[in-house]
Amino acid sequence: MRIGEVARRSGVSARMLRHYDAVGLAAPSGRSSAGYREYSADDIVRIFHVESLRALGLSLKEVGQALDDPDFAPGEMVAELEVRTRARIAREEDLLARLRTVADAGADRWEQVLEVVALLSGLESGDASSRQRAALSAEAMSGERLARALLDEDDLNVAGALRWALARSGDDPTSVLITALADRDAQVRRRAVSVLVETPGERAVVALRSAVADGDPTVRSRAVLGLADRGDPDVVPALIDLVVDGVADVDAGEALGVIAADGAADMIVAAVVERLGSDAAVRRRIAQALGEIVGPAAASALNRLADDSDEGVAVTARYLIGRR
Repeated sequence: MRIGEVARRSGVSARMLRHYDAVGLAAPSGRSSAGYREYSADDIVRIFHVESLRALGLSLKEVGQALDDPDFAPGEMVAELEVRTRARIAREEDLLARLRTVADAGADRWEQVLEVVALLSGLESGDASSRQRAALSAEAMSGERLARALLDEDDLNVAGALRWALARSGDDPTSVLITALADRDAQVRRRAVSVLVETPGERAVVALRSAVADGDPTVRSRAVLGLADRGDPDVVPALIDLVVDGVADVDAGEALGVIAADGAADMIVAAVVERLGSDAAVRRRIAQALGEIVGPAAASALNRLADDSDEGVAVTARYLIGRR
């Protein structure tokens, strides 16, 4: 087939076919009786291969290498393309977030637009002091944008300024934070749950409950303690898990004491005592948690632990009994 017919049947323009020919990517290999160059069936198959690889985002040079290199590894190519695509999506999402920020700020004059863009640049600066100054003057920023900046911030002073600005904005950042709880980066999830703890509303409570099952112990403990601070009685088993696992166990013990004071002491003590096992370190932490709970049930459990076979557990229990 000659170039015009190939263009009609393949959907690839004649101009692009000539370009493929010029760069040596897909050239007609035959000649008609009149001397015209013609594409063979194999040439057309190669054209479709070229188009398929271009659709995946490969450059023409990479397409040529993929088709001509017998050792070419498709799996490596797909993995690299995935990385590129994610980076491109991240850039596009950042641009979209910037546009939303400008729109939310109600900037209807170029001076206002430039002011918002300058503020965004300040929040993204590599200098922590510049980011902090930007956060403290971020009255034009939406809560969503401030929350996103907070999720990326590792400087405690800047994070504090962003939290202040977020509180002043009056916006609900819960949607952004819920999305962040699914992030692969544990640091992002930790920042998200820390903000959720300070965020009012039932949606924040639901998000915190989902974070109780997070694989990162810091995320999990912050969510559990945040729910305990809200007086959620359903979080008692998770608090006991923290005590047993030695993750924020002191804070968890104090939280159990607060919840127990509302009339649940006997139930909590029974659940705690059930977790006593052969590990002396666990029994010592349980004794410390029982020391935070008032009432006869906790006192009875401590009296039993005062005779524990492990001297460290026994000493801890006797000390706590003496403080009651």
